[in-house]
Amino acid sequence: MPRTLIAITLTLGLALISVFAVQSASSARPSKVSAPDSPVLIELFTSQGCSSCPPADKLAQRLNREENLVVISRPVDYWDRLGWKDTLASPENTALQRTYARRGLSGYNGVYTPQMVVSGVFGEVGSSEAAIRAQIREATRNAARVEMRVEPVEGRGFAIVLAGRREREAELVLMGVSSREDIVIGRGENRGRTIRYTNALIGEKALVRWSGGKRTVSVNKDQLKMAGADRFAAVLREPNGGPVLAARWMD
Repeated sequence: MPRTLIAITLTLGLALISVFAVQSASSARPSKVSAPDSPVLIELFTSQGCSSCPPADKLAQRLNREENLVVISRPVDYWDRLGWKDTLASPENTALQRTYARRGLSGYNGVYTPQMVVSGVFGEVGSSEAAIRAQIREATRNAARVEMRVEPVEGRGFAIVLAGRREREAELVLMGVSSREDIVIGRGENRGRTIRYTNALIGEKALVRWSGGKRTVSVNKDQLKMAGADRFAAVLREPNGGPVLAARWMD
């Protein structure tokens, strides 16, 4: 075989080997979800009285570091009967979880802790990271064709810009959270433990109903006054615990 042809053959072979090596290295690394136009909402139903919850609370901390996610902890109150009253729980969180269960989430549905709900449509055991990440990728691929931007307005608050087409009405909700709560638990299954809660929900306010088109919603400073909250998120969802269309931190 002529030397030139041999050289060309060797060059092509080395190039193919390099491509396969890069592909193999890529497949060996954990896949990361690229940040979508609107991040995915993750709601963690947890309880200070639940011994299975701390691993999910730690997962919430890790997920919170990723810019493509809005992670909110929703402590529930139905474990209070075991002797320790959850200091962050609210009956509204419990009611939402029960609404999800009645509607029938895909995945691991029901009322239990820890549970993570992705985009208001998929439920999973809150410590099952692989399953949750798979659903985050699915939610990113199937994101609603809705645009939501949050723009700071100097000295006044924020402007939330909505755009897109809708056949059903949606509701824009303002959520206030405490970004970090370190709780020393005195009784119950987690007695003696100090557990960190990430973005624990303090309160939420319905702002407007939206049926499509372009609309700008103003959020003034007074609306951001919520005792105990140090961070806020805007969430667009179908009413009564329906699917989440868009979510953004207001930072």
